[in-house]
Amino acid sequence: MSKPLNIYEAKTRLSELVERAEHGEEIIIARAGKPVARLVPLRVAERRPGRWAGKVWMADDFDVPLPDDVMRQFEGDIEPAAEDDA
Repeated sequence: MSKPLNIYEAKTRLSELVERAEHGEEIIIARAGKPVARLVPLRVAERRPGRWAGKVWMADDFDVPLPDDVMRQFEGDIEPAAEDDA
């Protein structure tokens, strides 16, 4: 990690600083000598289709319609039955 850069210098050298961050360097930006921000490389996870294959399963009744009373509860038409606290 390099020494902090003031905001003015960071603005004038932004393209260079972004390139350095892309290569893994962490850049600290300061205001009046006090560090206030950090420029770091963005780590975007690579998406690979099929990574969850064999790890997830769907219940056989997943797409079976819900009973009417349960569906009405989801739609807010009726309140669910209160459970006993005892």
